[in-house]
Amino acid sequence: MKKLIAILSLALLPLTGFSSGGGGVHLESADIDLTDEAALQRGAKYFVNYCQGCHSMKYFRYENMQDFGLTKGQIEQNLIFGDHKVGELMTTGMSALDAEAWFATAVPDLTLTARLKHGGADWIYTYLKSFYVDESRPFGVNNVVFPNVGMPHVLMELQGVQEATIETDEHGNNHVTGLKLVKPGRMSAEEYDGVARDLATFMAHVAEPMKLERQRLGIWVMLFLLVFFVVSILLKKEFWKDVH
Repeated sequence: MKKLIAILSLALLPLTGFSSGGGGVHLESADIDLTDEAALQRGAKYFVNYCQGCHSMKYFRYENMQDFGLTKGQIEQNLIFGDHKVGELMTTGMSALDAEAWFATAVPDLTLTARLKHGGADWIYTYLKSFYVDESRPFGVNNVVFPNVGMPHVLMELQGVQEATIETDEHGNNHVTGLKLVKPGRMSAEEYDGVARDLATFMAHVAEPMKLERQRLGIWVMLFLLVFFVVSILLKKEFWKDVH
């Protein structure tokens, strides 16, 4: 019995949640819904318009957006720029040499970001909301979640400009204790939160397109194991009933 409980616990482990901390930084809950097709479609729109100029999703094909309600025609007309075909991978036109020259580092592919970052969608959501002015950085901005980030705040026109409240501890280390919007963008805070949430939703889907199906099958597997366990107990009793 103890061995069976241990096996079942290990089987259930992927279904359990993890703490949303990220390197000591508090992560806000994105509260994404992977069944929300409208949010996924908006997230795809924001990604190709604001992110794909530099970042690729080289393990995800444009045509896979049909999984959340888009047609091939809609994808070709609204979400593909340049000469890409709907069946091709979501690569970027930026070369490695250009990335090195402009950013002094390779620009990461974002296909698996929601799985690789501790906190997943919460990390992405909080990161997109956590840029602030820092004139010491090459692009004039820094990020609370990703200190000394090497990219500009590409959504600044939507969010606006934030300044950080910084406190120094007894060891001389600086810590961001708050962010304040000093120059509004095109969107209100609530609208920009929606943009960050939609992008986090889309990137979470791209990182694991089969997640909902996996979870659905997982429930049936656990039910099968439960039934099999009961049958095994009854069978054991039948085999051993005459043994003294």
